[in-house]
Amino acid sequence: MNIDNIIKLFGRTVELSTDSTTKSFKAFIQPLRYKNKMYLDGIYTQIGFNSQGHYLYIGPSDPDLTLAEDTAFLTSGGTKYQIDRAERVYSGESVFYIWAIIRTIVEVE
Repeated sequence: MNIDNIIKLFGRTVELSTDSTTKSFKAFIQPLRYKNKMYLDGIYTQIGFNSQGHYLYIGPSDPDLTLAEDTAFLTSGGTKYQIDRAERVYSGESVFYIWAIIRTIVEVE
């Protein structure tokens, strides 16, 4: 079993929206945690404890978030996320998966 199959089997449904398209796929989104495990300031969300609104994204090589436009955003479970940083992780010469730091988008009405 490769990582794409694991992501498809256990990941959450995520949509990547750009100015021109929306693509649906599976990925992991988890809150970033402090190394010392001190969770003094934060809230519990549907997918876990969130201290700063930052999350770790692990997803398939396609779509490649490293190529996403500045205006692109992710949506999962009704929450919108902006992509702060994304990088490719390689296995040999092939992209194994994409990891990213994403942040919740708070829309002001």
